[in-house]
Amino acid sequence: MDRPLMPKATAVWLVEYTSLTFEQIAAFCGLHQLEIRGIADGEVAAGVRGLDPVGAGMLTRAEIAKGEADPKYRLQIAKSVASDVKPLKRREPRYTPLSKRQDRPDAIAWLLRHHPEVPEAQVCKLLGTTKATVQAVRDRTHWKSQEIRPRDPVLLGLCSQLELDDAVLRAKIDQGPAQATAAPPGTGPQPDVEMRPLYEDEFGA
Repeated sequence: MDRPLMPKATAVWLVEYTSLTFEQIAAFCGLHQLEIRGIADGEVAAGVRGLDPVGAGMLTRAEIAKGEADPKYRLQIAKSVASDVKPLKRREPRYTPLSKRQDRPDAIAWLLRHHPEVPEAQVCKLLGTTKATVQAVRDRTHWKSQEIRPRDPVLLGLCSQLELDDAVLRAKIDQGPAQATAAPPGTGPQPDVEMRPLYEDEFGA
């Protein structure tokens, strides 16, 4: 059976404003009868403000009246507020299928070449990788450096075009108005890339 969202607060109200038995209130709220007795004696839930289940739509006056008329009657909840409350969705790290994980170094190399303005933290978030991996690709100390071919992460299926565009835009905004309005990568001067190209054998063609 559905239970009230705030069982103790509901029990406080029912004890104070109805003549229902402790057993009825305990059954409705999903609490032990001793807890209800403790609430009535002021030993439990002291300072807890009662929650009106009628106002919350969980009970009707008629339902309460039935219970008061018959001590053996079990109250039926009219609406479970708890069922309407959706738990907060925890933000989990991006999951990358095993079949695509081997493509991550290629995607990292592509981002470092075409969008050096994107910070490492954003690269990690976008591709579901670690800073250590990004640094290893940058320094060419990655264990598969000889096999890395810079490839678009969107084409590899590691992120969407919207996510990539958003990351690039945020990076440019963070660098200031001048950077935000600068020419697209590859059409203007890129001293960092020119001075220290990544995987020259791949970019020479």
